[in-house]
Formats: sequence, structure tokens, C-alpha cells
Amino acid sequence: MTSPGQDVPETSASTPFAASDHYHDGKHHLLLAASGSVATIKIPNILNALSHHPNLAIRLILTQSAANFLAGQSAEQPHVDFLREYRNVEGIYLDDDEWAHPWSRGRPILHIELRRWSHLLVIAPLSANTLAKLTCGFSDNLLTSVVRAWDTTGDIEDPGQAAANGEAPSRGKKRIIVAPAMNTAMWRHPVTKRHIALLEGEWGVSGNNQDLQQDEGWFEVLRPQEKELACGDVGDGAMKDWKEIVQVIEQRLRLDA
Repeated sequence: MTSPGQDVPETSASTPFAASDHYHDGKHHLLLAASGSVATIKIPNILNALSHHPNLAIRLILTQSAANFLAGQSAEQPHVDFLREYRNVEGIYLDDDEWAHPWSRGRPILHIELRRWSHLLVIAPLSANTLAKLTCGFSDNLLTSVVRAWDTTGDIEDPGQAAANGEAPSRGKKRIIVAPAMNTAMWRHPVTKRHIALLEGEWGVSGNNQDLQQDEGWFEVLRPQEKELACGDVGDGAMKDWKEIVQVIEQRLRLDA
């Protein structure tokens, strides 16, 4: 939770977020996102489990549907504002935050700034709807705009130009990790199979390869587990256990190194 002296997480009322203000903070930058699945209620668990890492900064994106699961319904489903209290959470963003400040030439564009800031994007849960949007190139909300603007080659932020501007150089190509979560019938649907095949195949990294610069892909899929789902069905489609997701995050960001 927030401790004395800890920065207060940014809100839409803050000045526009600029990635360059954080290039030299010496931290690993995790952009954590949730889309419209009941598994969104595991976000507090993930944030709490990562709160002990002093060298980690987290910014959270919630789609409009995901926010419905964190509206203060119960202790398991706290209000989204409660998430600001977790240590390492530096900002929480909803779709409306993209336009919280009327844009004028020269002002930061939020989905681009979040792309620049992030060292790793994790979407947990990834709903069937957002999966379809990502694989078809839609960019109709903040999260899908970040993914659509992702630097899939690592060539957009030029290290030489960054140095000339006194900024930290880009880490090059960066990974997107997704943890799908949906009803069993939705997970087994042929359309879903086609979308997952694209993420794991043409866009996928080679296994757990840590050197993205030597890899053609940029997506890593954490496949669902089999269990009783919130809808009452029993089968595969449930999001991978949140503890395992935390472990993958720690490994990919080398938080214990």
C-alpha cells in the first residue's frame, strides 16, 4: 500500500503523461492491462504480489468492460480507485483518459506515450472480444490503440536520436504477453483457434526466448487452464493462475536479477 513519501498515482486530472519524464527512473516498466472478463478480479492479486519489488513501476489500463468488474462489489472486487494504493502503481488509465486533456499540437498522445514508457505489456485477462480486435488490427479504445501502435520491429525509437535528446535509449523490440480468459465454448470456437494461431505463430516469440532482438515475434500467449468457470461451465478457458502470471512477469523483466 502507499507509504509516506511514495508518489501519488496519476489520474486523469494530472498533467498529460509523458514517457520521457520517466526514462531515468532506474525501474522496470510494466504496463498491465485487463479486458472484459470476470478474471479481471485477479488484478488486485497480481498487483499485491508484485508490490515488494522496489525496482518496478506499474501502469494499469482497464477497458470499459473490465472496469465493471472492479466497482466495489465486494472485498474480492474493490473499486478501481483502491488499486491506486498498491505500491508500484504509478497510474491507472480508462478509455476516457485518452481525451482527458483537449489535444493540441505538441501535446503527448496517451497511447503512444504508454507504448514508449512500457518495457513489457501484459494483458491479463484477454477477453474473446479484445483478442478478435487485436488480431484484426482494431484500435477503438486505449488498450487496442496501444497494441496497434506497438513497435513490432524495435526500430521506431532510435537510440541515437534518444541520446541526442538526452533521453534513455529504447530497449528495442518489446514483448506483449496475453492471458486469454473466456467461456469454454468461446475458447474452443474455430475463430478463437484462428486468432490464437496468429498470435502464437506468425506474431509469436520462439518459446521463452529472452532475446527479442534475435526473434521475429513479439507475442507470448499464456494458455488458459481447465476449471469450473464463473458461468458454471466446467472446461478450459479460465485464465492461467494469477500466481503463474506473476512468475512469468518476474522472469521476463528479470525482477530478481
